[in-house]
Amino acid sequence: MSMLTPPGMGGKYKVTGAAYPRMTRPRRRRRIVLVVLGSIIGLALIAYGAVQLIDVFGGDADKRKTAAAAKDCATPAAKAGSAASAAPASAAPQQVVLPPPGGITVNVYNATPRAGLAKAVGDELKARGYVIGKVGNAPADFDKKVPGAGILVGSPQTDKAAFSVLGTNLAGATQQTDARETADIDLILGDAFKELTPKADADKALAALANPQPAPAKKC
Repeated sequence: MSMLTPPGMGGKYKVTGAAYPRMTRPRRRRRIVLVVLGSIIGLALIAYGAVQLIDVFGGDADKRKTAAAAKDCATPAAKAGSAASAAPASAAPQQVVLPPPGGITVNVYNATPRAGLAKAVGDELKARGYVIGKVGNAPADFDKKVPGAGILVGSPQTDKAAFSVLGTNLAGATQQTDARETADIDLILGDAFKELTPKADADKALAALANPQPAPAKKC
């Protein structure tokens, strides 16, 4: 006997309604989907953990660098504070002792074709307080051979500060020494010489030499 018995004929099995039994989907596809989802979630958790570790160790490294930089910046200040505490509160920057113009003897020589230049410069330096020695044409070793503004020539034993003081009157003058044993300094005027530094500017430069400014503090 057929399992599908027409209505009214009785039988063990009856089919009612318009629905018919269908085959269920295989479970294998569902398992694959679950495995893929699980893998994605696992990878996401691993990536999140790696990011957290990077943040932790990277943050520690940045903190160490910041602390080291702060220590470097604080060290000079701490040393300065220690030095300041050891020194009197009213201590001022150390003043440099310079020889006065009256203690410097200058020989003025003209190495240019311009007549009377040595005398004119010598008179101006004398008016500024310098002691003027010899005045005239430059020695043969320098005559017409000084392309710059001028040269200061002295003994190796000459106080370097004397060169600096005299040099405030002639910007761009070079320095050199010879075999002399005296303390006088030669000012040899070269082709590029136009005039001495204005007295007001020379006085400012001299004041700066006597009162050097401390180096600026390091910026952090």
